[in-house]
Amino acid sequence: MIKVGIIGATAYTSREIIKILLRHPDVDISYLGTRREGNFKISEIFPVLEDTLDMPCSQMVLDDLPNGLDMVFVTLPPVVAMQYVPMFLNAGIRVVDLSADYRFQEKSIYERWYETKHTDPSNLEKAVYGLPEIFREKIKKADLVANPGCYPTSAIIGLAPLILNCYVHTDDIIIDAKSGISGRGREPKEGTHYCECNENIEAYNVGEHRHMPEIENILSLIGKSETKVYFTPHLIPMNRGILCTTYAKTKKKSSCKEIIAIYNEFYSKEPFVRVKKDDKLPKTKDVANTNFCEIAIRVVDERVIILSSIDNLIKGAAGQAVQNMNIMYGFKETLGLLY
Repeated sequence: MIKVGIIGATAYTSREIIKILLRHPDVDISYLGTRREGNFKISEIFPVLEDTLDMPCSQMVLDDLPNGLDMVFVTLPPVVAMQYVPMFLNAGIRVVDLSADYRFQEKSIYERWYETKHTDPSNLEKAVYGLPEIFREKIKKADLVANPGCYPTSAIIGLAPLILNCYVHTDDIIIDAKSGISGRGREPKEGTHYCECNENIEAYNVGEHRHMPEIENILSLIGKSETKVYFTPHLIPMNRGILCTTYAKTKKKSSCKEIIAIYNEFYSKEPFVRVKKDDKLPKTKDVANTNFCEIAIRVVDERVIILSSIDNLIKGAAGQAVQNMNIMYGFKETLGLLY
């Protein structure tokens, strides 16, 4: 049994982490930290937890931490997270960070895209990118895991088999992605008001979304060559879910059957990746509230089209974070994540 804390406990992703951990047999939720003022219980923020977890929330200071805390999930925003992560690491507490603060090995990339100085470069060098399907062995030994972004999770899982097998050109990859509104977070913004989002689909941050360099960076790392991605995200009027449609040019003429075989082999031992069979295509409803990523492949002329779908709050955040924790502590990888 390990003792776990959640730092930034009032976020949507924190609610999902709590719900997952409550059914995990080897975890005790021992600490909930928040930046909100006042004394309140987590069940007052998330009434769904009433009579299930009525734990009070604490201020995020070292003196408040219980003895024997083994690890924390940090769900704070970028820039804010790296103000707290060193405190936990220095206290011997392992960290899964859900912000973007530790996803780039080169701080210059982070500083350019997040327009701020990285204040914890020593831990940045030690962080492991937390995509289990690619970096499982490194995650096992890590004290700091950088949980991937939601769009990058769907896109990279969709592209990795072709990148690693050198099946596609890496200088012209197009990703058309659509996300539910929860991907914008819990903080109130004009663009997430009901009247703004309902009956509406819109693109945003075209060519300048911060997940684009994350996708390029990881694909370049695993493919050992520079990867260029053209990424356009869209907001759609539903609560949760992501669907990525990715277009890449094949290096040689390949049949759909041949490429599907590559995916089936690559992900044959992965508990949370499902390659669709026959003519079926991924749907966000089929992965909602689960840690699964579903993939389908189509070949049209010289293009391979990869469709990948996840729940942005689960496989794109909270579920993947717990999956990383399971790997770090040698638990069965699916614990808490299968109904």
